Amino acid sequence: MRFFRRTGLAALCGLTAALLTGCPDKTAQAPVDGGVTGAAAVPDSGPEAVVFTLSYLSPDGGSALIPLALEEKPLVEPTSDLELRSTLGLKNYRVRLMDEADRAMVSGDSVSEADDGLVYRIHLPQPLKTGFSYTLVVDAQTGSSFQDSRGRDVDDLRAAFQIIGDKEKPKPPPPPAKGGKKRK
Repeated sequence: MRFFRRTGLAALCGLTAALLTGCPDKTAQAPVDGGVTGAAAVPDSGPEAVVFTLSYLSPDGGSALIPLALEEKPLVEPTSDLELRSTLGLKNYRVRLMDEADRAMVSGDSVSEADDGLVYRIHLPQPLKTGFSYTLVVDAQTGSSFQDSRGRDVDDLRAAFQIIGDKEKPKPPPPPAKGGKKRK
């Protein structure tokens, strides 16, 4: 009988110890915020590097993306409105639209800047000419480099594209006026 008491007492102590300590690896965690468990609640550090997107306002009124990572120039419909977006804010930068002769185009620009991104809008007085190539350039305003909002250097962007259609021929100069000075 003594044997059963000792064995029963040992079993009771073992069960009590097991119940009191529990199994910590398999306990359910209470949600921290919005159903996310504490182990998975890692703050979002945002994008690692700046990513640019370029779009244009198409003649039908919609917006269309211009691919930036192509070896060939993408074909774009004639437009007078371009929009450049970045995933991080930028410091010491400039944005220019260049024509085939590498001259800056005259445009009315507006910009919305924030640490979480940039929206740069270019409005041209006339639509871009069919058949011609253009390049959107983002580079340093001063010095040799520009930075994102986290202080990291950003590579220059040169996004070339071509307007759909045949090249417009330049208008011939007006004929000379008749009836000017006469020679004797």
